[in-house]
Amino acid sequence: MTIAHLLEDFGNAGKVQPATTVSDELHEEQKLVSFENGYTAGWDDAVGAQESETSKISVTLANSLEDMSFTYHEAQNQLIESLDPMFKVLTSAILPDALAASFGHHIVDQLTDMAKDQTGQPLVITVAVGEAAGVRSALTQTFSVEVKVREDSELSPGQAYLRVGNLEREINSAALLESIRDSVDAFSYQVKEDANYG
Repeated sequence: MTIAHLLEDFGNAGKVQPATTVSDELHEEQKLVSFENGYTAGWDDAVGAQESETSKISVTLANSLEDMSFTYHEAQNQLIESLDPMFKVLTSAILPDALAASFGHHIVDQLTDMAKDQTGQPLVITVAVGEAAGVRSALTQTFSVEVKVREDSELSPGQAYLRVGNLEREINSAALLESIRDSVDAFSYQVKEDANYG
């Protein structure tokens, strides 16, 4: 028995198999279809990559804007919280002293304004008990008529009534100061509420 069936036959190796021929037109058409398929696949990949990048940029921008908004509001709240004690000192110590120091001068300014249209009429200033001397010392301006300064026990410090002829005005530093305090307190409260509840 031979072992030829176990070995490979190289006898037909020298013979050339007839090649199938493809026409040039068919070959060009196949190249064009391949080119179109490759171009379309590349275009789709580019569009997909661009859309993906745009989406990432949009998300990043949205997150950055949200962070900036939060940071701005957080900084604003911290600023208001740090200013709140200063506002309290301003309305409880500095403003009352400033209003008391300028009370007489404010009366003189108002009286001068009122006397412009009421020439020859008596000028009467009514203030709280203990404030007449301070008002008299502020009356450095010479008026053509007598200026009377009276004290009234029903008036509170920082409160005055000015009368020139038939015109009358009230100056109330305490009410003004209370109004400023209320405004500052309302502002601080509103900022805290906005911070807590948005």
